[in-house]
Amino acid sequence: MLTFEGGKPPFTALEFKEEAAKHLTKADARLFEFLQLKTDTKNLLKQLQKPDCEMINGGKITIDEINALISGVKAEYKLKKEIKEYNIEAEAYNKEEEENYKVAMEEYVKLDYYDQKFLTKKPQLQLRRFKKPLKKLFKNKNKCLPAYFEKFTRLYLTSVENGEEIKIPWDDRLLSMYYEYAMKRSNVFLSAWFECNLNINNIYTALTCRKYKLDRENYIVGDTEISNKLRTSTARDFELSETLTYLIPVLQIAEDPEILQREWRTNQIKWEWLDRQIFPNVFDLENVITYWLKIEMQEHWLSLDKAEGEKAFRQIVGPLKKSSTHILEEFKRNNKK
Repeated sequence: MLTFEGGKPPFTALEFKEEAAKHLTKADARLFEFLQLKTDTKNLLKQLQKPDCEMINGGKITIDEINALISGVKAEYKLKKEIKEYNIEAEAYNKEEEENYKVAMEEYVKLDYYDQKFLTKKPQLQLRRFKKPLKKLFKNKNKCLPAYFEKFTRLYLTSVENGEEIKIPWDDRLLSMYYEYAMKRSNVFLSAWFECNLNINNIYTALTCRKYKLDRENYIVGDTEISNKLRTSTARDFELSETLTYLIPVLQIAEDPEILQREWRTNQIKWEWLDRQIFPNVFDLENVITYWLKIEMQEHWLSLDKAEGEKAFRQIVGPLKKSSTHILEEFKRNNKK
């Protein structure tokens, strides 16, 4: 049995997938590809932010495929920028030419029309032709790359080009796109899991938008009833308290100033959500998928090196030690569930 408080799992997520594939139908085994896509999604952001960084193992999309997408979008932006600069120069040139032509014509009409020699030298207006901006020069033809890869790459590069201040973390925005994509293309259980993750990400995003007075319409992802509530509701709970059982805990976690502790507590909510979902389905495929998801959570914390691990532990446990004994005991009880 895997427990939330930790311990090294008997498999890595990739090893467990390979072992499960020996016993599952090909259709069921392919469901794990949607889970692996999360790793590919993280690798996309890593390559955008630090092109020389190492890829995270466990994905299916290669670094060459990701870099081909990024290079294609960058080349398009470069050409569009050149076209824009040319058109600005052309407009300035044309204005100057028009002024020169106007002055020349004023001088021309003052002359005697019998001056045939000058008439043959009547000034001509030579305007520079504009280059028409192309709407879309690059089109991703790699079917292995989900559509949101190109959408996010454009969003990220445009933001960097414009020097925009980042209020919503890029990894949250990209993962929200991943969850929206995956929940429409998998089985009922996985769709519910992806929607749960999408909702939690969107709640944090909506709270950040409120804090910094940003337009939620530009940051909330998804076309669901809950997503629409998070975009439009002015209520403190976004009118979702009766709809989402995890809303209040998420709102409380959002107030925690420690980033790692917020992530730890959020993972605990997800872990408990999984337990509730699979309780009546002990021998179903959902239980196999849940086991993989729990291994993935544990791997995340185990992947921290010793220094980062100690720092994470202090940030998570430190505030609890400062609290009353009652709060600490309550925390322990919750983690033993």
